[in-house]
Amino acid sequence: MKGFAKYFTQKLLWYALAFFLALFLNFFLPRLIPGDPISVIVSQMMSGNVASEAQERIYQSFVKEFGLDKPLIVQFFNYIRNIFKGNLGTSFSLYPLSVNEVLGNAILWTIFLQFPAIIVGWILGNLLGAAAAYRKGVFDKTIFPVALFINSIPYYALAIILLYVFGVYLGWFPIGGGYSRTLLPSWSWTFIVNVLHHYFLPFISIVLVTIGGQAIGMREMSIYELNTDYVTYCKMLGMKDKKIQRYVFKNAMLPQITGLAISLGTMIGGALITEIVFGYPGVGTWLFNGIRQLDYPMIQGSTLIIALMVLIANFILDMVYGFIDPRIKAAQTEEG
Repeated sequence: MKGFAKYFTQKLLWYALAFFLALFLNFFLPRLIPGDPISVIVSQMMSGNVASEAQERIYQSFVKEFGLDKPLIVQFFNYIRNIFKGNLGTSFSLYPLSVNEVLGNAILWTIFLQFPAIIVGWILGNLLGAAAAYRKGVFDKTIFPVALFINSIPYYALAIILLYVFGVYLGWFPIGGGYSRTLLPSWSWTFIVNVLHHYFLPFISIVLVTIGGQAIGMREMSIYELNTDYVTYCKMLGMKDKKIQRYVFKNAMLPQITGLAISLGTMIGGALITEIVFGYPGVGTWLFNGIRQLDYPMIQGSTLIIALMVLIANFILDMVYGFIDPRIKAAQTEEG
């Protein structure tokens, strides 16, 4: 237990360091993008119909309002102080809306889309991969190339294909958005059915890509486990195939659990392409809009959420994995 406590403390310190590094990058990287965000806002507001003197006054008032008149180092420490107060700032492009408010709504859409899709894709992919390894023959020769093909297709390409075929050509599904613009959000059946109608294509595109990757990984791990000495020994003892398959499946699952944890941790960042293609109102879409409009607080808030989720997922994984895998647990004890 003493060894594990030391391991826990070391990991915690490393993740705390990674978090502060992420804060540093979140602040400075958006500012490396060429362009003046306040000029973009003012030009959009004025559309060139106001005298340059008036535009300059508005420009200066926005610079002061967003704190951009202060030295960069002062802005950085103000940013850090606000982060620890839970304040992500005011959006430049959606002024006077706060980033907390925008991303607070968006993250629910992202989780609603990503979490079920990753879980369904993970379960189906692992079952298909394990079945391909055990059954071999025609089943394996069918599943493996199909999974490899799907996994090779980039997210955006598969999303665009689905969007074109089922949205544009066949017209079965909407081509963008989380719900129709003619509806107001409510708990009515009309709205729920409409949301699910918009939900299907982005959902199925993530599920298909996840199935491909998981099926390949599970098939390879299962084949490796089936050729290990303990499986040969179990067969020599006359153990039933179903029992051996349970052992093989359990051992082959360990890397897949790692993959699931990482997928869940990175799901908000991974949703970026899918949400952009389908115009889905999640965090990925707002991050893209933030980059396009040089909205520093929106970029910082979105990337901070992504970084936090990745760090938390990896930290939990580091802690839990030792209990799942006896080999890692033994290694931790030896280090202590």
